Amino acid sequence: MVSSGEFGRRGLLIAGAGLLVGCSGSPSTGTPSPSGSPTSTGTVPPATRSPGPASTGPRSATPGTPSAPALPTVRPWAPGAGEIAPEVKRAALAAVRKLLERPGNVVEVIDAQYGGILSTTASVLVPCRVYSISGGRVVTGGTTVDVRLARSGGSWRVTATHPAQPGPAAKQMSALARRVLANEQILLPPASIADVRSGQVHDSVLTAMLELAKTYRIGVSVIRSGHPINVFGTDRPSDHPRGRAFDTWQVNDQAVVSPSTSRTLISAYMKASEAVGSYNVGGPVMLSGAAYFSDRTHHDHVHAGFRA
Repeated sequence: MVSSGEFGRRGLLIAGAGLLVGCSGSPSTGTPSPSGSPTSTGTVPPATRSPGPASTGPRSATPGTPSAPALPTVRPWAPGAGEIAPEVKRAALAAVRKLLERPGNVVEVIDAQYGGILSTTASVLVPCRVYSISGGRVVTGGTTVDVRLARSGGSWRVTATHPAQPGPAAKQMSALARRVLANEQILLPPASIADVRSGQVHDSVLTAMLELAKTYRIGVSVIRSGHPINVFGTDRPSDHPRGRAFDTWQVNDQAVVSPSTSRTLISAYMKASEAVGSYNVGGPVMLSGAAYFSDRTHHDHVHAGFRA
C-alpha cells in the first residue's frame, strides 16, 4: 500500500519498540524539511534524504568552540484537500504522537495514507522520522505505524497501533539494494530503508523503483514493514509483508491525494508501474486493463504489486 539519508540507512531496530535510530556520520547540506500535508506540491529538498546535526544546531559564537546541538523544528502534518475522511487520519496522527513523542525528541510525520478504509473500520499507515540528541549530536531515526481504528457513533477511536518491525540488516546487501538506497530520485522513509537493507524486498520491486526513477521522482510511503498482513478487511495475504509491493504517495513532488496534482501525471505513473512489471496497480484513477483497480483506500497513493 509512511526519506532519510545516512542516518536512516544505518538504522538499528530497538527490540520491541519498532523505532529505528542511527547516528550522524557527516554534516548535512541543509535543514530538515517540514512535514507536508497531502496537498503539498513543493519540491522536497535534498536534506529530506539526509538531515544532520550541522543543519539543526546554532553555530558557535566563538570559532573552535562547539555549540550544543538543537532539534529541528518541523511543521505538523495535517490532512488537506482531497481527503475522503480527514477525521480518520487526524485520530491516527494523535495516536502516533502519543506513541512516539517523548521529552527530548521531535517527531516528523512524512505522510498518512490508508492501509484500508471501510464503513466502520480503518487502517492508517503513518511513516515518521524521529529526531533526538545523543552523544552531543542529532540522531535521526523513525518508523511506520499501522494505526487501527473503529467507528463508534459519529466518531473514530483508535483500537491498536503497530509500529513497523523490518528486522535486522542483511550481512551483505545486493547491488540492486545499494542502487535503490543511493538513488536521489527514490525518497524512502526510515522503515522502508530498513526493509531494503534487510534483504527481504524482492528484486522485482527494487528493479521497478529504479526503472520508474529514470522518469519520475517518487516518494515511497510503504514497502514491506508497517503494512497490514492481509488485504484490509479480507483474509487474502497482502503482497507488502512478503516484500512484493510498494506504495507511492508522491510523484514528482506532487502528492497523489491532492486535487491540484494532474490526473494525467498519476495515470501515466500507474501505466508506467504496470509497464515495469506490476500485475496489480491501484490508485485514484480507474484505468482500462486487467492490472488496474481503484477504490477508497487507494485515493491517496499508488500501489504496485508484483508476483515475485
